[in-house]
Amino acid sequence: MESLEFIIAVAFNFLSALIIVRFIYYPVKQSRQYVFTFLAFNTMIFFVLGFSSQIELGVGIGFGLFAIFSILRYRTNPIPIREMTYLFVITALPVMNSIFFTQGIQIEIVLANIFVIIVLAVLEKQWGFHYQANKNIVYENIELVQPDRYNDLLSDLKQRTGLNISRFEIGKINFLNDTAQIKIYFEDPTGYFVDEMQNVLALDDDE
Repeated sequence: MESLEFIIAVAFNFLSALIIVRFIYYPVKQSRQYVFTFLAFNTMIFFVLGFSSQIELGVGIGFGLFAIFSILRYRTNPIPIREMTYLFVITALPVMNSIFFTQGIQIEIVLANIFVIIVLAVLEKQWGFHYQANKNIVYENIELVQPDRYNDLLSDLKQRTGLNISRFEIGKINFLNDTAQIKIYFEDPTGYFVDEMQNVLALDDDE
């Protein structure tokens, strides 16, 4: 009976992690590196907790493993805050789900997993949220960088970047090179510009 319960607990934990990684995280950013890390972390931590609970090491070892790997491995290879959040969730899941095996609290653990999955799906799909990204650009058409030509500059920025720019802020102006630093604010529902593009874009006629 204990073996059967253990198999069910392993399958349930892996299914929850697979749903989060495959259907919530992966469609947005298809990274083989992090998919491997998330599923490997989740599986191994669950096994460690499942066996360690029999010798009364306690569930705190799960968070201890997370802290150790964060310090030893990920300090030399920083990962984005989004991936770090997923890593924490994937690490915390087997800590919760180990209770399913050790204490038999099935209903509460199932509901907790479902709630976590729903929260991640809602946040990842941006349902009910409106996000705005910003980028610093180097702009060369200095004639438009004037207060009375705000609308002309806004139209030119929209046309040349292809972005739905809502507003912009003018920073440093270099009259020697006839350039200006401008911070643009725009809608970025896919997160493409935030995650993939450089912080500074150059808008000049030599592109």
